[in-house]
Amino acid sequence: AWEAGKRVHVYVDETRPLLQGARLTSWELVQDGIPHVVEADGAAASTILRGLADVAIIGADRIAANGDTANKVGSVVLALACQRAGIPFLVAAPSSTVDLTTASGDDIEIEQRDGSEVLSFAGTRTAPEGVVGFNPAFDVTPHDLISAVVTELGIVEPATALDPRILTGIAG
Repeated sequence: AWEAGKRVHVYVDETRPLLQGARLTSWELVQDGIPHVVEADGAAASTILRGLADVAIIGADRIAANGDTANKVGSVVLALACQRAGIPFLVAAPSSTVDLTTASGDDIEIEQRDGSEVLSFAGTRTAPEGVVGFNPAFDVTPHDLISAVVTELGIVEPATALDPRILTGIAG
């Protein structure tokens, strides 16, 4: 969109706990001169519901055969906010992320990161002693909340069923 001359302004989620959005996505946008702000992950749904976004785009770590998509934790909240706001929720990922051997998101194992990551900040514990951290690295967005999956091979609307030929490049 930017290269086509469209005026865009990107809200980049910081992506806790490793801050990939703040460190990597923001860096890429700076390299391309694309205007953006970095926002706290917890602010993203409100940004959408306040009408400040026209579309939400996430990546994917894995896309199941039915279109359910695993991505950084907090993605499903964005999809729900988009549904409520009536705006598109897109998944942009390389076709290599599509796993046709995984039937649905129910079959995707969610990595649990070290709970201490959410109990401290900059090496200082912020939660009371004895509290245990729950720190899933990913969540699964059901396919019916996804407007489209975009890969280098094409675009598919997973709510209407994925076409493996498009997502995997298999002719037929």
